[in-house]
Amino acid sequence: MKLVIHLLGAVVLVCFAVQTCARAIGGTPKLWIKDSTQKPLQDIVTWDENSLFVRGERIFFFSGEFHPFRLPVPSLYLDVFQKIKALGFNGVSFYIHWALLEGKPGEFSAEGVFSLEPFFEAATKAGIYLLARPGPYINAEVSGGGFPGWLQRVNGTLRTRDPEYLHATDLYAKSVGEIIAKAQITNGGPIILVQPENEYTGATSDIHPFPDPVYMQYVEDQLKDAGIIVPLISNDASASGDNAPGQPAAVDIYGHDGYPLGFDCANPYTWPDGDLPTTWRSLHLQQSPNTPYSIVEFQGGSFDPWGGLGFEQCSVLLNNEFERVFYKNDYSFGVAIFNIYMIFGGTNWGNLGHPGGYTSYDYGSSITEERLVTREKYSELKLEANFFKVSPAYLVAERGYASNSTWTSSTALTVTPAFANSTAFYFVRHAAYNSLESTSYKLNVQTSRGNFSVPQLGGSLTLNGRDSKIHVSDYDVGGLNILYSTAEVFTWKKYDSKTILIVYGGPSETHEIAFQGSTATLVEGSGPKISKKKDYTIVNWEVSSDRKIVKVNSDVFIYLLDRNSAYDYWVVDQALHNASNSVIVNAGYLVRSATVKGNTLALVGDFNATTTIEVIGGAPKSLAKLTINGHSTPFRKDKLGVYTAIVTIEKPNINIPDLSKLKWKYLDSLPELQSTYSDASWTSADLKTTYNTHRPLTTPTSLYSSDYGYHTGTLLYRGHFTATGAEDTLFLWTQGGSASGTSAFLNSTFLGSWAGTDVATNANSTFTLPNLVAGKPYVLTVVIDNMGLDEDWTVGTELMKNPRGILNYAVSGREQSAIAWKLTGNLGGEDYADRSRGPLNEGGTFAERQGFHLPGAPFEAWEDSAGPTAGIAAAGIGFFATAFELDLPAGYDIPLSFAFTNSSDDASGRATAYRAQLFVNGWQYGKYVHNVGPQTRFPVPEGILDYKGTNYVAVSLWALEEGGAKVEGLELVVDAVVETGYGGVETVKGDTWTKRKGAY
Repeated sequence: MKLVIHLLGAVVLVCFAVQTCARAIGGTPKLWIKDSTQKPLQDIVTWDENSLFVRGERIFFFSGEFHPFRLPVPSLYLDVFQKIKALGFNGVSFYIHWALLEGKPGEFSAEGVFSLEPFFEAATKAGIYLLARPGPYINAEVSGGGFPGWLQRVNGTLRTRDPEYLHATDLYAKSVGEIIAKAQITNGGPIILVQPENEYTGATSDIHPFPDPVYMQYVEDQLKDAGIIVPLISNDASASGDNAPGQPAAVDIYGHDGYPLGFDCANPYTWPDGDLPTTWRSLHLQQSPNTPYSIVEFQGGSFDPWGGLGFEQCSVLLNNEFERVFYKNDYSFGVAIFNIYMIFGGTNWGNLGHPGGYTSYDYGSSITEERLVTREKYSELKLEANFFKVSPAYLVAERGYASNSTWTSSTALTVTPAFANSTAFYFVRHAAYNSLESTSYKLNVQTSRGNFSVPQLGGSLTLNGRDSKIHVSDYDVGGLNILYSTAEVFTWKKYDSKTILIVYGGPSETHEIAFQGSTATLVEGSGPKISKKKDYTIVNWEVSSDRKIVKVNSDVFIYLLDRNSAYDYWVVDQALHNASNSVIVNAGYLVRSATVKGNTLALVGDFNATTTIEVIGGAPKSLAKLTINGHSTPFRKDKLGVYTAIVTIEKPNINIPDLSKLKWKYLDSLPELQSTYSDASWTSADLKTTYNTHRPLTTPTSLYSSDYGYHTGTLLYRGHFTATGAEDTLFLWTQGGSASGTSAFLNSTFLGSWAGTDVATNANSTFTLPNLVAGKPYVLTVVIDNMGLDEDWTVGTELMKNPRGILNYAVSGREQSAIAWKLTGNLGGEDYADRSRGPLNEGGTFAERQGFHLPGAPFEAWEDSAGPTAGIAAAGIGFFATAFELDLPAGYDIPLSFAFTNSSDDASGRATAYRAQLFVNGWQYGKYVHNVGPQTRFPVPEGILDYKGTNYVAVSLWALEEGGAKVEGLELVVDAVVETGYGGVETVKGDTWTKRKGAY
């Protein structure tokens, strides 16, 4: 029975033991949306034109994108959630990948690493609200955009009202909808928003109508019929207003995407003119003025294609400067639901990525693929998010008009003001947003004590290139009125005995803060000017790395920091969704949690160096015991009531095996070239018509792999014919997606390869045949690397149906029908053998079909080898395996990566064409294409690697050249050593090897 609670009157506040009901700031939540047929179906999550309310409390939903399927280690979900929570965020948005859950039509399975419940439980434990985005289409740079490969056989246009397509989505929508419904906040779970479909914005001209209200209503009804009663939110791919309230098939809350700098990681320092959004606020007021302004995906990084320059360059393009300029521009519009894509990217393990990208999905995000928080953009984002946690007036402020003359003395700057009663926010940027100039200016502020041009005590403010500021006036800090502050506010907290305010500025900037306080005394540092006016006090200073603390009255302490120092401060909430009793800590790398019980303060955090800990506020009045990561730690208390301790990091003993010295074993993984090999168990490619409605056949029978249930990884074809003796060439047109490769053989003779390039999705190849003997049978063997299925972003293009396999072929002098084809992919196709790792992890090479990539494989019986660095001497596929023990010390986060050496092979710089797959304990955690790149380092998380046991590693090596290939070098490397209080990580137990029935 569905739980549906209609609002009949006053808002009902529901309180739980771990949460505290809070007074709504800025009014009572509205119970309906004007000019819309949509009404809330429950009374816990509501909204008005300014923001969401959760249990009556107005909130800024500040969120980051994190996909559980890209981190198949459930015991690490909490680690990532805690790092997101430590930013000051209260939300996470996540996609659900249909192809992983319904690998065979009619069979839905969300078990093991694909179970969503551990993700929900970890979010609840961390105090994170969730926005669920189940699709059915998600894009997300995953194979097929999340669509399962079998949709290529559906005779209907995808993402339309076509009955066959809609019917194909029913089981998934019902099943995943019910899982989401159980985890809604109304049922005690963390989910407060759900998004139907995804970026349903663009279509070809033959799709009418578009957007189609019939289709969208069907998708929305699927979710509602499954029990979804929290608000539905959209994410238009641009601010087009599609399906906004007041339109047919309207969602509850309208939202859109924004990727203003695009994805040009090759030019990480280039910000083109005109790329800063300036019209979004006005469009919002036209399109959906009665819902909170929502950006459901805003750029937090970039994907990087095959042949790209790597995600580190993406992290430079979308760095801390980008966050300051672009995010603060969004804040000037009053965004109140703000999701950053991605906050943690993760890994495209097991072939789940789309063909436009490689194994890493680091995305240049704030949290790296290795789960590290070492990028400056993480720290910058923490400063911004924490400001909004303590600035409730922001959500109800009226936005003013941007001006380059009203608010500053410099026309080179643009200021957008926002006013909430007397409180004002001034969002300052360069008029030419990409300016590299440093601009001096005075700021004109309106205050309750008059209008001022500041700074008043001398000097000028400075806006450096690619920077933005949020200045405030009449800003309340626990009862102390900050008349104005040109330094940016990081956080403030009012405790029983004192109030802490932390502000910061950029290096060497001049700043000024004025407050209505009777006394002001410098109690730490030197240099500020303090001037007492009639009824307020001004402090003026030059920013430096030397901290300054000003005591106001008897109980307010204002910390004047430089931005780099502010990065080391953490605001740690003790309650899951209540910041009223937060602890402020200066502690370096990461603080995960702080708990006060009686006279004891327990801190949990991560440390990458010996660190001095300062508890600035929130400790018990008389601290008797301080524990850090469970260890009692000596501390002292200074005259300001600050508790100080030292965490000393001892370098642990880390023994990492040298892979080149291990005992490796070798197996030929292309035995199909042997004269004794039988393909009797292979699938006959005998379909005279294709199920694929996107591309008609150009061959007598279909050679599209998805027609036969093979949707992932390496594909193999064998074409049988009897020679006439006149055959001299073979033409092949193959398609595997970007960076795909193809090799062709006649019996055991290598004919040649298409080595692949980053831009080519298909290849036309003509190979010379050796002299064939008339009347003799021959077999063509063709190997194709399927790099994933194309996405279907624009409705009507049907790009997801771009087939994989052989599009056309010709043997000179012969009819096409003279060749009888068979094909194979992963063993069983849609009846995939390894249920624990899902339908995409395995391809069709011999070793994979046998399951030899799984732990427990009988590799000891294979040939001795020096490993993949010894390589193979001729074109083909070799399979190398080894095992090693790890015994890494507990209490440390030690991310590891497998690193391939990639250097040019000859004087011309030409790279040998080969590609490799890395399997770690059965999980495909790397697809390495030596001649395309760019990825050479493949992080593998703890939990996939067993840090306290035996690990089985296998590498398939496909040489696409006659002389074979060898891996130039392969190492297991330590990416970082971080002492952590996180706790243990459970090793994921996937299927182990057993002799597979029917394997061929």
